[in-house]
Amino acid sequence: MDDIETEIATQAARWIVEEGLDYGAAKRRAAKELGLNISRSRLPSNERVEEEVLAYLRLYCADTQPAELLALRRTALVWMERMQAFRPHLSGAVWRGTATRLNDIYVQLFCDDSKQAEIELINKGVRFEVGATNGFKGGMVDVLSLSVKCEQLGEEVGLHLMIYDHDDLRGALVSQSRGAPLRAQEQEQEKEKEKEKEKEKEKDQLPGNNLKQSATNPSSNNSPHNFVNNSANHSHDNPHHPHQAPIGSLKALRLLLGVAADVRPASTDAV
Repeated sequence: MDDIETEIATQAARWIVEEGLDYGAAKRRAAKELGLNISRSRLPSNERVEEEVLAYLRLYCADTQPAELLALRRTALVWMERMQAFRPHLSGAVWRGTATRLNDIYVQLFCDDSKQAEIELINKGVRFEVGATNGFKGGMVDVLSLSVKCEQLGEEVGLHLMIYDHDDLRGALVSQSRGAPLRAQEQEQEKEKEKEKEKEKEKDQLPGNNLKQSATNPSSNNSPHNFVNNSANHSHDNPHHPHQAPIGSLKALRLLLGVAADVRPASTDAV
């Protein structure tokens, strides 16, 4: 990473936190503010920017951001419970753990019929607007936007329900990176990394390799004595874990919040 990309990432992170900009807009604004005319390929990756976002939050927002994040996640849980029939998955900053009160909530729904979610909201008397946005596969998808009350923050927040086909769910779990689409170049890099991992696995499976690893590294993940520690470090338990699942299921969010399946937070009302 060169100095230019680092500077763009640092500037972009500030606007993401302070103004709630999305990553793409923040990077382009940062480059413009710095007087740089560079191609998209020279912009820092979303992952690099997110590192700066986390650093900014730790430095300037440590007293407020955790409570704001918790409030948004609880509000997301309410609506995911309400829309449970459509396989809701939380995405974006609220799932990744970088959200503040300026961020909206993004929930992906995987429906057998694209109109089912709209009908459900109408039947519940919920007002919403229909729009479209880029989906994780690159094409446009319908999005139902609501303004809902967040009880813990005492204000309204935006809730966006992105409508996908039921069959898209598996693809969503494997193709998204931290809630954002992967660029073609990044996809190729991921494929190369996977090939390297497979080669390493093949080497480890050769006779004697596992024994050698256990003998030289007693804290290896292969050691049965580390099962509890490894489980404690599972990505779902840490919202800032770099290998966290790209989207969070209702079950995962309940676990994150310590909420039992039959216990729901205080109701929120759509405006």
